[in-house]
Amino acid sequence: MKQRIYIDTSVVGGYFDEEFKEATTKLFERLDNNEIIFVVSDLLDLELINAPQKVKEHLLKYSADKFQRVELTEEAIKLADTYIDEKVVGRTSLEDCRHIAMATIHKVDVLVPQ
Repeated sequence: MKQRIYIDTSVVGGYFDEEFKEATTKLFERLDNNEIIFVVSDLLDLELINAPQKVKEHLLKYSADKFQRVELTEEAIKLADTYIDEKVVGRTSLEDCRHIAMATIHKVDVLVPQ
C-alpha cells in the first residue's frame, strides 16, 4: 500500500527553493516512482492562485492518479478552531491548522511540514 502524504503549497514551492530543493526533489521522485500518493486539498488550490507561475504549473505535470483530493469540511474547520483555541499546535495560522485538521481527519500517513 502506498504511503499517503499530505502536502500544502509550501511543499510545491519548496521544489524551487534552494534551501528545500534536495529534500523536496526526493519527495517528488518518490511520487514519480509510484511509491507514494500525495493527499491534496481545496485549500492548496486556493493557495496556488497567488503562487508564482512555475509553482502553479508544477503539479500539472502529474496525472490525477498521483493524488487523493480532500475538501475542507465543517468537521475540519471545527477541529482547526479547536487546535487554535487549545493552543495544540503552538503559534501558527488558521490555514495551517486547517491543513493539519484535514490531514488528521483523512488519516494520512505523513503530514509534510512547511
